[in-house]
Amino acid sequence: MFMEYYVGKDYMKGQRSGQVILLLFLLSLIFICPACKNKKVEATRGKAINVRVQAVEKRSFRPFLESIGTLMPGEEVVVSSEIEGVLRSVRVDEGTVVSKGMLLATIDDTNYSLEVKRTEIALKQAEATLENTRLEYERKNALYREELVTKQQFDDVSTRLSLAMAEVERAKTIRALSKERLSKTGIHSPIHGIIKEKRVSAGDYMKNGTNLFVVIQNNPLKLNFTVTEKDVGKLRIGQDVTFRVNAFPDKEFKGSVSILYPSLEERTRTLKVEARVSNHDGLLKPGIFANVTIYTGGPRDTTVVPITSILYDDSKTRVFVVEGDHAREREVKIGSKYGELMEIVEGLQEKEMVVVVGQNNLSEGVKVNVAR
Repeated sequence: MFMEYYVGKDYMKGQRSGQVILLLFLLSLIFICPACKNKKVEATRGKAINVRVQAVEKRSFRPFLESIGTLMPGEEVVVSSEIEGVLRSVRVDEGTVVSKGMLLATIDDTNYSLEVKRTEIALKQAEATLENTRLEYERKNALYREELVTKQQFDDVSTRLSLAMAEVERAKTIRALSKERLSKTGIHSPIHGIIKEKRVSAGDYMKNGTNLFVVIQNNPLKLNFTVTEKDVGKLRIGQDVTFRVNAFPDKEFKGSVSILYPSLEERTRTLKVEARVSNHDGLLKPGIFANVTIYTGGPRDTTVVPITSILYDDSKTRVFVVEGDHAREREVKIGSKYGELMEIVEGLQEKEMVVVVGQNNLSEGVKVNVAR
């Protein structure tokens, strides 16, 4: 028992000694690490970091918005048959360029021509009856004034004259309708454009309302695109629009805003906009996608820097400027993008030197070496 007591006592002493050594080690880290950090900072500040700089510029730019749009036909019309009959001929095909009033197809007009002749004969008969009745009326009217015929006889001829006149008008109306139906045996284009679809062939039987062709207007065209809710207030009817298409990457096309739709799309929170685009040379085709630029104002002086100079953090946008041989961090507010340049709304002045290469290695106050 006595030996066990002293063995336990020695064990307790050893455990306390280990705790003291561990405590001293932790205290040494607390004092040594800041010193190492300070030495590292001093070493960094003492070493110049190579950078390239570029002066902040003021240039004249027009403010604009960008979007993706689709070219649509200026008009799209479905041409239908207004009468029944067998299609005698079709004179166009898909892709045919047509003018307003151009004959596209014909329906067999035999029955309609005969109907016109029948109504013309009926009209002549009605007119002859009217002429005879008018002569009788004039004779009876003269006799009635001399009291040689009764009032009943005069009234009878007056009534027959009114009926004959009405019959002539009815015959004229029927003839006009028959001529109108005959004229509709020729199917004509309602607009200048191109045949998009041909849905019939010669020999087909047409019912009233059968769709025959789809004609689209290719000059001018419509350019449909959308803008975000925050940019709606910048839009006006008549604003200039430019756009490029993949088919002609080196050519810029122009148009102007013609329609601002009355409400936003609830799902996307965007507003649909339509622009009119001239297409005299016929290069553009409906359905082509376009990269759209909408100019929202006239030219103005704009402070700009290269996009490569801007650093983006979670909650701020910043750049580094060189003052003497040291880097200074500046928080900036950016605006619109102009190609490879970014508008700076706040935070920089013209001719200040911003770092465009090497800024990722910088911190406030670091010494820099500007490469020439």
